[in-house]
Amino acid sequence: MMCGITGTPGTGKTSVADELERQGFPVLHLSDTISGYVIEKDQERDTLIIDEERWAAGFLPFEGFVEGHLAHLLSCDRIVVLRCRPDVLIERLKKRGYGEEKIRENALAEALDVILIETVDSFSPEQVYELDTTDKSTIECSMTTDQFAKGQIPASFGTIDWSSYIGLIE
Repeated sequence: MMCGITGTPGTGKTSVADELERQGFPVLHLSDTISGYVIEKDQERDTLIIDEERWAAGFLPFEGFVEGHLAHLLSCDRIVVLRCRPDVLIERLKKRGYGEEKIRENALAEALDVILIETVDSFSPEQVYELDTTDKSTIECSMTTDQFAKGQIPASFGTIDWSSYIGLIE
């Protein structure tokens, strides 16, 4: 079974995946798979432009967890969308050295549910779990992710609403 871990940059995907890996679970960091699919580097946005369709079409199934903000583009059996309150996300991205425009872009995407909407559009409701990482430890988030992947907790999404942060971000 392949379980995706997706979300806006800064929501905790890599941290959760690293914890799962420490616990002995197989994990694939999707950033390690994109090099042959880079179209260009957008200097203005400080981001790589990927041929996402070609990448997803050529992706071979993986037994375990696949982690990255493009995981929801793959044919996962289950997918966990990590979420983080936008004001906290902004602070996390500042600590990473993101530029102001990149921070604003990601915080706005989080407030607008961009990754969640893309995920829900591609998966059936029983395949999606939305996890608020804002005040949870990495261990707690990794345990919840594993439980959902194993079918021990039911799918759940659509309960987080950060639309009130939109005016604060723009």
